[in-house]
Amino acid sequence: MEKKSKMQAEKHLTGTLVLSVFTAVLGFFQYGYSLGVINAPQKVIEAHYARVLGIVPMDRLATNASEEDGPVPSTIPSTVPSTVPSTGAWGSTEGMLVPPEDPAASSHVLTMFWSLSVSVFAIGGMVSSFTVGWIGDRLGRVKAMLVVNVLSIVGNLLMGLAKFGPSHILIIAGRAITGLYCGLSSGLVPMYVSEVSPTALRGALGTLHQLAIVTGILISQVLGLDFLLGNDEMWPLLLGLSGVAALLQFFLLLLCPESPRYLYIKLGKVEEAKKSLKRLRGNCDPMKEIAEMEKEKQEAASEKKVSIGQLFTSSKYRQAVIVALMVQISQQFSGINAIFYYSTNIFERAGVDQPVYATIGVGVVNTVFTVISVFLVEKAGRRSLFLAGLMGMLLSAVAMTVGLVLLSQFAWMSYVSMIAIFLFVIFFEVGPGPIPWFIVAELFSQGPRPAAIAIAGFCNWACNFIVGMCFQYIADLCGSYVFVIFAVLLLVFLLFAYLKVPETKGKSFEEIAAVFRRKKLPAKTMTELEELRGGEVA
Repeated sequence: MEKKSKMQAEKHLTGTLVLSVFTAVLGFFQYGYSLGVINAPQKVIEAHYARVLGIVPMDRLATNASEEDGPVPSTIPSTVPSTVPSTGAWGSTEGMLVPPEDPAASSHVLTMFWSLSVSVFAIGGMVSSFTVGWIGDRLGRVKAMLVVNVLSIVGNLLMGLAKFGPSHILIIAGRAITGLYCGLSSGLVPMYVSEVSPTALRGALGTLHQLAIVTGILISQVLGLDFLLGNDEMWPLLLGLSGVAALLQFFLLLLCPESPRYLYIKLGKVEEAKKSLKRLRGNCDPMKEIAEMEKEKQEAASEKKVSIGQLFTSSKYRQAVIVALMVQISQQFSGINAIFYYSTNIFERAGVDQPVYATIGVGVVNTVFTVISVFLVEKAGRRSLFLAGLMGMLLSAVAMTVGLVLLSQFAWMSYVSMIAIFLFVIFFEVGPGPIPWFIVAELFSQGPRPAAIAIAGFCNWACNFIVGMCFQYIADLCGSYVFVIFAVLLLVFLLFAYLKVPETKGKSFEEIAAVFRRKKLPAKTMTELEELRGGEVA
């Protein structure tokens, strides 16, 4: 049976399907690039901000920006999370370096502009995520992705031209507009990929979202090295470079077929849906999928139009909504961003000569295990990998805490912390990283899916913003025990996933929806029944 399923999956993997999925996930590549690109050139961009704002003298800034390995002046800290920088400020009189009248005020101005430069990206995503369902249904999946790409091109152009105007304003505006694009894209892409993918490949193709994100982060880290683009001359090009991916996606989308589910269920265009399926599946008979769509269409027709408010008030969707939101919360509140923030510090304390390369090494591990998860997700299933990933992250967080607490007593504990970092990243990419991006699209049928993806996207962006803005303050308060908080949260997420998250591997959208209709049964029992049902269908 497994061999037969594998042969069918390979048969469905056509060139058009590969092109369509690759083109769509370029949106997530831009998302990952935008997440990572602001970190590496932080010092030189802050120096440029200070120069534009008149906070620090020109000769001091030129020295700061050009020093690659030398000590970093107290005005710009060497290692701080990008979302909450801590900077000082000095003024000058007739070439002499003297404190300004109010150095604290100058410091706050620089901190405010840098914090806005980083966090406004997430704010843009939060705002636009609510319009995903509307624009996806109004324009169609492909045309919607095509139109919103204009936002990415404009945003990256503003950042690329930052030196030709008030840099802080252009970067903040550019990242806000790019955030608007990424908020829309992070909803449209999973919607499109889940709808064009055959059931046997839906999970594997769904994990490509996360692969695109980590690839974007890794490339931004590498390009952000001082001898490449992370220097005082080239940083605007570094910030605006994902505009190339936006242009590529724009032109490739012209070659991609529209979602057959959208054509059939939303527009009622049967023949166009068949043509789209034939392009995506090759010579396979489309009637089996058409019959499945017809069943889903009838089910959707029997329902009233599902709004975001109805998702929360209707008992029919309540359990699925809770699961959808919790998997998003668990992804962002797992501590993965905190690990990336802390990694350079830990590598420095371990005696690594070039900690930035060790941090890039974490990015490489991140990418490699995302590739591995592509092959695991259809073999082990979503629920199993999600549980395994959360458990591994929990143990890694405990090891991280032990390493940090005992580091002052035992020098070798730094290596425990280093290993914990790599394991934490590995287990994140096994399940909690990729699965939340596509499981939401699987949990809902055609009717409520756009609204569900919109609220899930908003939840993910909001949690991203909260972690980014609050982590440094919590770390300052808790010190070496900061990862105890994440360990407790991971335990809560693990228990929730065990009790409530169903298995969606190999299930049609209607079979998944049936899981939540059996409200009186425990989640574990529902999962087992659906697995048996799935086996009978297969």
